[in-house]
Amino acid sequence: MNDSNGQYSRIEKATTVNGNIISETDLRIDGSMEGTVTTKGKIIIGKEAKVKGTLNCQNVEIEGFFNGIINSIDSLNLKSTCEIEGEVKVGKLIVEAGAIFNATCSMNNDYEGVKTLTKNHEKTA
Repeated sequence: MNDSNGQYSRIEKATTVNGNIISETDLRIDGSMEGTVTTKGKIIIGKEAKVKGTLNCQNVEIEGFFNGIINSIDSLNLKSTCEIEGEVKVGKLIVEAGAIFNATCSMNNDYEGVKTLTKNHEKTA
């Protein structure tokens, strides 16, 4: 996870979010969410989570359900318990046996979603 004093944002199991989230740190979703998540870190979708929308990030790890668009600069890690539907643009794809992957996949990090994310999160000295 991104170094932010070991902290990351979390949406708990009993929580439902409708809207957009922009975060400087990693984000773990264990509840339900509909909207867009943008972070320069990692997004983890827990085993019981249900997420619908767009993810723009460095890395994604999915154990639960996701429907929508994923723009991941580095990697998408699909655990055996996950179910994915939609469109994926990613640098690397890791799929465990048992994962359900019903999505179009482009393995190329040269697309608008990543360009925009990278520009918005440039570090300055």
